[in-house]
Amino acid sequence: MSLPSSSARTALVTGASSGIGWETSRLLAERGWTVLVHAPDADAGRRAVERLVDAGADRTRLDLAVADFSRLAEVRALARSVAEAHPTLDVLVNNAAVAAPERRTLTPDGNELAFQVNFLAAYLLTRELAGPLRARPGSRVVNVSSSMHRTASIAWNDLSRAQRYSRHAVYAQSQLALTIFARAAASGRAPYTAVSVHPGICETALLSLYAHEGDPAAEGAARVARLCDPATDVVPGAYYDRTALSPAAPIATEDRTVRRLCKVADRLIARAA
Repeated sequence: MSLPSSSARTALVTGASSGIGWETSRLLAERGWTVLVHAPDADAGRRAVERLVDAGADRTRLDLAVADFSRLAEVRALARSVAEAHPTLDVLVNNAAVAAPERRTLTPDGNELAFQVNFLAAYLLTRELAGPLRARPGSRVVNVSSSMHRTASIAWNDLSRAQRYSRHAVYAQSQLALTIFARAAASGRAPYTAVSVHPGICETALLSLYAHEGDPAAEGAARVARLCDPATDVVPGAYYDRTALSPAAPIATEDRTVRRLCKVADRLIARAA
Protein backbone atom coordinates (compact mmCIF):
# COMPACT_ATOMS: atom_id res chain seq x y z
CA MET A 1 0.00 0.00 0.00
CA SER A 2 1.42 3.39 -0.95
CA LEU A 3 2.01 6.04 1.66
CA PRO A 4 -0.32 9.05 1.72
CA SER A 5 0.86 12.32 0.25
CA SER A 6 2.13 15.00 2.62
CA SER A 7 -1.18 16.82 2.37
CA ALA A 8 -3.01 13.70 3.59
CA ARG A 9 -0.78 13.08 6.62
CA THR A 10 -1.92 13.85 10.14
CA ALA A 11 0.16 14.29 13.28
CA LEU A 12 -0.70 14.95 16.91
CA VAL A 13 2.02 16.94 18.65
CA THR A 14 1.72 17.16 22.42
CA GLY A 15 3.12 20.11 24.31
CA ALA A 16 2.70 22.20 21.16
CA SER A 17 1.90 25.55 22.74
CA SER A 18 5.59 26.50 22.99
CA GLY A 19 9.18 25.41 22.48
CA ILE A 20 10.06 22.31 20.49
CA GLY A 21 6.44 21.20 20.26
CA TRP A 22 5.33 24.46 18.65
CA GLU A 23 8.28 24.48 16.27
CA THR A 24 7.64 20.85 15.31
CA SER A 25 4.02 21.75 14.56
CA ARG A 26 5.20 24.65 12.43
CA LEU A 27 7.56 22.45 10.43
CA LEU A 28 4.96 19.76 9.81
CA ALA A 29 2.32 22.33 8.87
CA GLU A 30 4.82 23.92 6.49
CA ARG A 31 5.09 20.55 4.75
CA GLY A 32 1.33 20.35 4.27
CA TRP A 33 0.45 18.05 7.18
CA THR A 34 -2.71 18.34 9.21
CA VAL A 35 -1.45 19.07 12.72
CA LEU A 36 -3.34 18.50 15.95
CA VAL A 37 -1.88 21.13 18.24
CA HIS A 38 -2.03 19.99 21.86
CA ALA A 39 -2.01 22.48 24.71
CA PRO A 40 -2.77 22.16 28.44
CA ASP A 41 -5.59 24.71 28.23
CA ALA A 42 -7.71 26.34 25.55
CA ASP A 43 -6.21 29.83 25.85
CA ALA A 44 -2.65 28.58 25.39
CA GLY A 45 -3.81 26.42 22.49
CA ARG A 46 -5.58 29.26 20.69
CA ARG A 47 -2.50 31.46 21.04
CA ALA A 48 -0.33 28.69 19.62
CA VAL A 49 -2.63 28.22 16.65
CA GLU A 50 -2.69 31.95 15.92
CA ARG A 51 1.10 32.05 16.02
CA LEU A 52 1.23 29.12 13.59
CA VAL A 53 -1.14 30.90 11.22
CA ASP A 54 0.96 34.07 11.49
CA ALA A 55 3.98 31.92 10.61
CA GLY A 56 2.27 30.77 7.40
CA ALA A 57 0.36 27.64 8.43
CA ASP A 58 -2.96 26.84 6.77
CA ARG A 59 -5.61 27.35 9.46
CA THR A 60 -7.80 24.67 7.92
CA ARG A 61 -5.06 22.10 8.58
CA LEU A 62 -4.71 22.96 12.27
CA ASP A 63 -6.85 21.37 14.95
CA LEU A 64 -6.68 22.36 18.61
CA ALA A 65 -6.37 19.49 21.11
CA VAL A 66 -6.68 20.44 24.78
CA ALA A 67 -5.85 18.33 27.82
CA ASP A 68 -4.15 18.89 31.15
CA PHE A 69 -1.75 15.96 31.41
CA SER A 70 -1.70 16.20 35.19
CA ARG A 71 -5.22 14.72 34.98
CA LEU A 72 -5.39 11.32 33.30
CA ALA A 73 -9.14 11.65 32.75
CA GLU A 74 -8.39 14.55 30.43
CA VAL A 75 -5.84 12.44 28.55
CA ARG A 76 -8.51 9.79 27.97
CA ALA A 77 -10.99 12.42 26.83
CA LEU A 78 -8.41 13.85 24.43
CA ALA A 79 -7.77 10.43 22.91
CA ARG A 80 -11.51 9.89 22.39
CA SER A 81 -11.97 13.24 20.66
CA VAL A 82 -8.91 12.71 18.44
CA ALA A 83 -10.04 9.23 17.43
CA GLU A 84 -13.52 10.50 16.56
CA ALA A 85 -12.27 13.42 14.46
CA HIS A 86 -9.24 11.69 12.95
CA PRO A 87 -9.77 7.94 12.53
CA THR A 88 -6.33 7.64 10.94
CA LEU A 89 -3.19 9.07 12.51
CA ASP A 90 0.24 8.99 10.87
CA VAL A 91 2.36 10.27 13.73
CA LEU A 92 2.04 10.89 17.45
CA VAL A 93 4.79 13.09 18.87
CA ASN A 94 4.96 12.66 22.65
CA ASN A 95 6.71 15.93 23.41
CA ALA A 96 4.80 17.37 26.39
CA ALA A 97 7.04 17.74 29.43
CA VAL A 98 7.44 19.75 32.59
CA ALA A 99 10.47 20.47 34.69
CA ALA A 100 9.95 18.84 38.06
CA PRO A 101 9.29 21.49 40.74
CA GLU A 102 11.65 22.15 43.60
CA ARG A 103 9.24 20.50 46.02
CA ARG A 104 7.70 17.09 45.48
CA THR A 105 4.29 17.56 43.89
CA LEU A 106 1.60 14.96 43.33
CA THR A 107 -1.07 15.13 40.65
CA PRO A 108 -4.76 14.68 41.46
CA ASP A 109 -4.24 11.07 40.34
CA GLY A 110 -1.65 10.57 43.07
CA ASN A 111 1.47 10.39 40.88
CA GLU A 112 4.61 12.50 41.02
CA LEU A 113 4.03 15.39 38.60
CA ALA A 114 6.96 14.89 36.19
CA PHE A 115 6.46 11.12 36.02
CA GLN A 116 2.81 11.55 35.08
CA VAL A 117 3.06 14.48 32.66
CA ASN A 118 6.30 13.40 30.96
CA PHE A 119 5.70 9.65 30.78
CA LEU A 120 2.46 8.25 32.13
CA ALA A 121 0.23 10.58 30.09
CA ALA A 122 2.20 9.70 26.95
CA TYR A 123 1.85 6.00 27.74
CA LEU A 124 -1.91 6.31 28.18
CA LEU A 125 -2.43 8.55 25.15
CA THR A 126 -0.44 6.23 22.90
CA ARG A 127 -2.33 3.19 24.13
CA GLU A 128 -5.69 4.89 23.66
CA LEU A 129 -4.79 5.99 20.11
CA ALA A 130 -3.79 2.50 18.97
CA GLY A 131 -6.84 2.37 16.70
CA PRO A 132 -6.07 5.49 14.62
CA LEU A 133 -2.38 4.53 14.51
CA ARG A 134 -3.24 0.99 13.39
CA ALA A 135 -5.45 2.41 10.65
CA ARG A 136 -2.46 4.06 8.96
CA PRO A 137 0.22 1.63 7.69
CA GLY A 138 3.68 2.87 8.62
CA SER A 139 2.47 5.04 11.50
CA ARG A 140 5.03 6.26 14.02
CA VAL A 141 5.28 7.37 17.62
CA VAL A 142 8.15 9.73 18.35
CA ASN A 143 8.98 10.14 22.04
CA VAL A 144 10.92 13.33 22.72
CA SER A 145 13.25 12.12 25.43
CA SER A 146 16.53 13.38 26.83
CA SER A 147 20.16 12.43 27.25
CA MET A 148 19.45 12.75 30.99
CA HIS A 149 17.82 9.33 30.82
CA ARG A 150 21.37 7.94 30.99
CA THR A 151 21.77 9.30 34.53
CA ALA A 152 18.49 7.88 35.77
CA SER A 153 17.15 4.85 37.53
CA ILE A 154 13.56 3.75 38.10
CA ALA A 155 12.64 3.85 41.78
CA TRP A 156 10.31 0.88 41.49
CA ASN A 157 9.28 0.91 45.14
CA ASP A 158 8.96 4.69 45.36
CA LEU A 159 8.08 6.10 41.93
CA SER A 160 6.86 9.33 43.49
CA ARG A 161 10.16 9.71 45.37
CA ALA A 162 8.57 10.25 48.77
CA GLN A 163 11.75 9.08 50.50
CA ARG A 164 14.38 10.97 48.53
CA TYR A 165 13.15 13.72 46.25
CA SER A 166 15.36 15.54 43.75
CA ARG A 167 13.92 17.50 40.84
CA HIS A 168 16.75 16.36 38.59
CA ALA A 169 16.31 12.72 39.62
CA VAL A 170 12.56 12.66 39.04
CA TYR A 171 12.87 14.45 35.70
CA ALA A 172 15.57 12.00 34.57
CA GLN A 173 13.43 9.08 35.75
CA SER A 174 10.55 10.30 33.59
CA GLN A 175 12.82 10.55 30.55
CA LEU A 176 14.19 7.07 31.15
CA ALA A 177 10.65 5.71 31.33
CA LEU A 178 9.76 7.44 28.07
CA THR A 179 12.83 5.95 26.39
CA ILE A 180 12.01 2.47 27.69
CA PHE A 181 8.45 2.89 26.39
CA ALA A 182 9.72 3.29 22.82
CA ARG A 183 11.45 -0.05 23.23
CA ALA A 184 8.22 -1.64 24.43
CA ALA A 185 6.57 -1.14 21.05
CA ALA A 186 9.44 -2.92 19.30
CA SER A 187 9.28 -5.88 21.67
CA GLY A 188 5.52 -6.28 21.50
CA ARG A 189 2.81 -6.19 18.86
CA ALA A 190 2.20 -2.46 18.68
CA PRO A 191 0.54 -1.27 15.44
CA TYR A 192 3.17 1.43 14.97
CA THR A 193 6.91 2.01 14.99
CA ALA A 194 8.19 3.89 18.03
CA VAL A 195 11.48 5.68 18.58
CA SER A 196 12.84 8.12 21.14
CA VAL A 197 15.01 11.14 20.48
CA HIS A 198 17.13 13.59 22.40
CA PRO A 199 16.65 16.76 20.33
CA GLY A 200 19.62 18.49 21.91
CA ILE A 201 19.84 21.04 24.69
CA CYS A 202 17.53 23.80 23.50
CA GLU A 203 16.26 27.14 24.66
CA THR A 204 12.95 26.01 26.12
CA ALA A 205 11.30 26.07 29.54
CA LEU A 206 13.37 23.00 30.44
CA LEU A 207 16.73 24.66 29.77
CA SER A 208 17.48 25.29 33.44
CA LEU A 209 17.71 21.53 34.01
CA TYR A 210 20.57 21.28 31.54
CA ALA A 211 22.60 24.45 31.06
CA HIS A 212 22.52 28.23 30.80
CA GLU A 213 22.22 28.32 27.02
CA GLY A 214 21.27 25.97 24.21
CA ASP A 215 20.30 25.60 20.58
CA PRO A 216 17.25 27.43 19.24
CA ALA A 217 14.10 25.38 19.75
CA ALA A 218 13.67 25.27 15.97
CA GLU A 219 16.87 23.22 15.64
CA GLY A 220 15.63 20.66 18.15
CA ALA A 221 12.28 20.55 16.37
CA ALA A 222 13.96 19.85 13.04
CA ARG A 223 15.49 16.72 14.60
CA VAL A 224 12.06 15.62 15.81
CA ALA A 225 10.30 16.39 12.52
CA ARG A 226 12.95 14.41 10.66
CA LEU A 227 11.82 11.26 12.47
CA CYS A 228 8.19 11.97 11.58
CA ASP A 229 9.02 11.90 7.89
CA PRO A 230 8.29 8.49 6.33
CA ALA A 231 11.24 9.10 4.01
CA THR A 232 13.51 8.82 7.04
CA ASP A 233 14.28 5.19 7.80
CA VAL A 234 14.20 4.44 11.52
CA VAL A 235 15.10 1.46 13.67
CA PRO A 236 12.08 0.34 15.75
CA GLY A 237 12.62 1.02 19.43
CA ALA A 238 15.84 2.95 18.80
CA TYR A 239 17.16 6.01 20.58
CA TYR A 240 18.46 8.95 18.55
CA ASP A 241 20.78 11.62 19.87
CA ARG A 242 19.90 14.59 17.67
CA THR A 243 20.15 12.93 14.22
CA ALA A 244 22.46 10.04 15.09
CA LEU A 245 21.40 6.55 16.08
CA SER A 246 22.84 6.17 19.58
CA PRO A 247 22.92 3.45 22.25
CA ALA A 248 20.32 4.09 24.93
CA ALA A 249 21.13 3.48 28.57
CA PRO A 250 21.58 -0.30 29.04
CA ILE A 251 18.59 -0.52 31.37
CA ALA A 252 16.37 0.90 28.62
CA THR A 253 17.04 -2.12 26.42
CA GLU A 254 16.44 -4.84 29.00
CA ASP A 255 13.33 -6.82 28.12
CA ARG A 256 12.64 -7.50 31.78
CA THR A 257 12.68 -3.77 32.54
CA VAL A 258 10.43 -3.01 29.58
CA ARG A 259 7.86 -5.54 30.77
CA ARG A 260 8.05 -4.30 34.35
CA LEU A 261 7.56 -0.66 33.38
CA CYS A 262 4.52 -1.46 31.24
CA LYS A 263 3.02 -3.50 34.05
CA VAL A 264 3.49 -0.62 36.50
CA ALA A 265 2.11 1.92 34.02
CA ASP A 266 -0.95 -0.25 33.36
CA ARG A 267 -1.62 -0.44 37.08
CA LEU A 268 -1.31 3.31 37.57
CA ILE A 269 -3.60 4.27 34.71
CA ALA A 270 -6.14 1.65 35.78
CA ARG A 271 -6.11 3.15 39.26
CA ALA A 272 -7.02 6.52 37.78
CA ALA A 273 -9.81 5.19 35.55
